[in-house]
Amino acid sequence: MAKQDKKSKTAVGLRYAKLHDETAKGAPNVVVKGYNELAEEIIATAKAHHILVHEDPELAEFLQRLEVGDEIPPALYVLVAEIIAFATWLDLKA
Repeated sequence: MAKQDKKSKTAVGLRYAKLHDETAKGAPNVVVKGYNELAEEIIATAKAHHILVHEDPELAEFLQRLEVGDEIPPALYVLVAEIIAFATWLDLKA
C-alpha cells in the first residue's frame, strides 16, 4: 500500500502466509513499512518482483500504525481480502 502527499510518501507491505502454505493460520501481517526514501525502495522492490502495489492513502496511513509482524485488525479483513483476491487473479491471468 502506498501514500503520497506534499510532505512524505509511505509504504506498507503485507504478507498472507496462507497463500503460500495452506496450513498457515492467521490474518495477513505487516512485513515491511517505511516513509520517504525507504517507501520508494519498498515500492521499487515490490514492482521489480512483480508484486502488486495498491495505492490507498487512508489504508496506508492506518497500516503505518501497526508494527512489523502485527496482523491486520479484523476491521480490515474484507478490504485486504479484496486486494489479495485481485492480486491472485492477476497472477493467474499472467
